[in-house]
Amino acid sequence: MLSDLEIAQAAKMKPIAEIAEALGIKEEEIEPYGKYMAKISLDILKRLKDAPEGKFITVTAITPTPLGEGKTVTNIGLGQALAKLGKKVCNTLREPSKGPTFGIKGGACGGGYSQVLPMENINLHFTGDIHAVETAHNLLAAAMDASILLGNKLNINPLDITWRRCVDISDRALRHIIIGLGGRANGYPRESGYDITVATETMAILALTTGLFDLRKRLGRIVVGYTYNGKPVTAEDLKIAGTMTVLLKDAIKPNLVQTLEGSPCIVHTGPFANVAHGNNSVLADKVALKLADYVVTESGFGADCGCEKMINVKCRQGGLKLDCAVVVATVRALKMHGGAFTVRPGVPLDKKLVEKENMPALEKGCENLAKQIENVKLHGVPVVVAINRFTADRDSEVELVRQQALEAGAEDAVPIEAWAKGGDGCIELAKAAVAACEKPNHFHFLYPDDISIKEKIETIATKIYGADGVDYTPLANQRIKLYTDLGYHKMPINMAKTHLSLSHDPNLKGVPKNFRVPIRDVRASVGAGFLYPLLGTMSTMPGLPSRPAAVDVDIDKDGKTVGLF
Repeated sequence: MLSDLEIAQAAKMKPIAEIAEALGIKEEEIEPYGKYMAKISLDILKRLKDAPEGKFITVTAITPTPLGEGKTVTNIGLGQALAKLGKKVCNTLREPSKGPTFGIKGGACGGGYSQVLPMENINLHFTGDIHAVETAHNLLAAAMDASILLGNKLNINPLDITWRRCVDISDRALRHIIIGLGGRANGYPRESGYDITVATETMAILALTTGLFDLRKRLGRIVVGYTYNGKPVTAEDLKIAGTMTVLLKDAIKPNLVQTLEGSPCIVHTGPFANVAHGNNSVLADKVALKLADYVVTESGFGADCGCEKMINVKCRQGGLKLDCAVVVATVRALKMHGGAFTVRPGVPLDKKLVEKENMPALEKGCENLAKQIENVKLHGVPVVVAINRFTADRDSEVELVRQQALEAGAEDAVPIEAWAKGGDGCIELAKAAVAACEKPNHFHFLYPDDISIKEKIETIATKIYGADGVDYTPLANQRIKLYTDLGYHKMPINMAKTHLSLSHDPNLKGVPKNFRVPIRDVRASVGAGFLYPLLGTMSTMPGLPSRPAAVDVDIDKDGKTVGLF
């Protein structure tokens, strides 16, 4: 059996100009990065401003195992299947972070015969967008510390700085650090830390912006900290927002690539879903919706994470509307949620999990599937369930999941084999998604803008997670009062929580009961336009496992990459 990388390396790609032409992009509207990748000029939105928009489908999931349940594979397979049905389709995806690529999950280009190409480029440096975000973000941090050291004309309180530095590698040693050691010439000593680049506000801004001048305004609104008098200090105050915009003026352009079967895919921006809002850029979707009849995107992790944030943060800000959501489920994950097994990252699956039928555990685990279906339907969006089949899955198990999904309110539930068969393995899913897009749609947000910060937090916690309530630390209460006084209370909420449970605790599987959500801090991403509470012990910088995926990546005797997945 060929690996994902071997399948990708054996693929015959079309020149990117052909992909662009077939999608309806003019030659002067692309900026090639080699033969198989290109930036799309934002001028295309002016040309297509009066064009109708296609149907918008997001792929989300049940609460996943640490290994993931195949959302990206399903996303690409569904797009390829729609193309086989004769539909004009475009996939949209986030750019992979090198944290997961070299950590536990590997890259983010799909897998098997449902991949986006060129896989190596996309999973590594791609067109440099993440590097640009990192540079712009860290420039602001450097300017802030220089301002404090060299006279502190802005009266910044070094003990009330909220802007941290970033790097796009999982490096737990940088979570909490002390900077400025070594004497006055090296800065003002203070506690600080690093976030992973894809969890930063700078990345979120790039993902949520609607254009270059909107980007400039958002960057100017970034709050890096507060004065001794409690007033916010912004990137505009530091006179760095203009330079940040210049650093990002190419990164703002969406990236055009192709699937393994030659259909178009736009891959752009990469906000984490358990910390940031977990969806590709608004601009990528806006371009795709003007060009295609069906756009298949992906919301990170379970429907309680990326999909909830897509609707209440991204769609709210970007003026987007979903026509259908596909919830991906696997038999192995549902058995785990049934309580019979534990799945740990970096550890082989328990043989009992894959070799033995366990219908009681599977049926119990389907409670999680039912809750995630409910979470999507709370927003008025029709749901189709994709049962991502693995080789060990039995027909009886798949049928049980299908019946449970239908009973929970899904429009349809379809087994797929996207990894092994590409678009051919998702034909029935494509038909079901097309039918769901024609169903009555009552798309709406979970909460209005004008309720209080705590009301928004508690609405998400009780309705989406199933919590009994919310508890706040003194710091969280202090921040909520500050943000309310500053007029930030009308922003939507972007919960930073574990993706491994509906709750704040990754050890609570299935559908947890009788729990309260602890909020330890609330941070303001004013430029991105949301507030993000930190739930429990949630970290904004992941760490590498004992055996990271990076140890398998190398070059062979011919200089070809091996071990990347």
